[in-house]
Amino acid sequence: MNKSKEVYILLGVFGLIIVTFAVLSNGALFGGGVIQTLAFQFPEFGLLSMGMMVAILSGGINMSLVSSAALSGIMGAMVLSNPNLEASMAILLGIIVCIVSVVIMGALNGLVISFFSVPPMLVTIGTMTLFEGISLNLTEGGAISGFPEEFFVLGTGTVLGIPVPFLIFIIAVLALYILLEKTVWGERVYLVGSNPKVARYSGINNRFVLLGVYILSGVLCGFAAIIMISRYNSAKVDYGSSYLLQTVAAVVLGGTSISGGYGKVAGTVIAVLIIQLITTGFNLLGVNKLYADICVGVVLIAVLAANTIKSTLSKK
Repeated sequence: MNKSKEVYILLGVFGLIIVTFAVLSNGALFGGGVIQTLAFQFPEFGLLSMGMMVAILSGGINMSLVSSAALSGIMGAMVLSNPNLEASMAILLGIIVCIVSVVIMGALNGLVISFFSVPPMLVTIGTMTLFEGISLNLTEGGAISGFPEEFFVLGTGTVLGIPVPFLIFIIAVLALYILLEKTVWGERVYLVGSNPKVARYSGINNRFVLLGVYILSGVLCGFAAIIMISRYNSAKVDYGSSYLLQTVAAVVLGGTSISGGYGKVAGTVIAVLIIQLITTGFNLLGVNKLYADICVGVVLIAVLAANTIKSTLSKK
């Protein structure tokens, strides 16, 4: 099957869900600032999903995704809440600390995976536990707050009526699309994910490709962390904890091969929107969130089944 058709299938599902919730809510989906609220809420989930997609594309996985974001947010928050720094300096240093910390965490994952050949699942589960432990020790289970008011723009501000988190997400998506699908490095990521032995015989340094993959995954977590702590006006160890399995679902729903080597940025973006729209739609209808999770699971199975059937028919 032409892989681009998977994106069209997802677009069809997305359109169907929009129509369904619009009818069930008597048009409330498009009123009362629901769409703008959606644009504020999903970017952090979308950025984490992109971080997971990059790791899965390379034939691995990043289970430390959420704990990396939480720890980087906490470290950034410690700087942001420092009363001895003026607002502009606190914001600048806080963002720098947040990004540098996830680069270090991503590099740790990448180094152990690529240079010691330890399975990504085991490595990232180990670092997940490590990062959570550090976060708990830094916060003692509480929250860090007291940020400069100017920092809240990144999580709750708008530009010409468009939420700033949404703009950050769009910029990150475009950058990731160019990096993965339009550059030589991106081609190497796909090749390492599909067949690492062939990639190695082709002269590609698999180790440095994987190192770059997990650093990039970490950076995307860092931007998600910045949005989260800005929107919540605090940093805590369990922020974003519900996103871990949802990011895997979004990546798989978006058409990325769980064994690596294939995936489209556009597919993951649409899958993120589908999952967030289902959650928002159920909240709008006053339905228990548990049913939203069931619905996401049904959609995931249905789309995967449709893609498999079309692939089988095209081969015949």
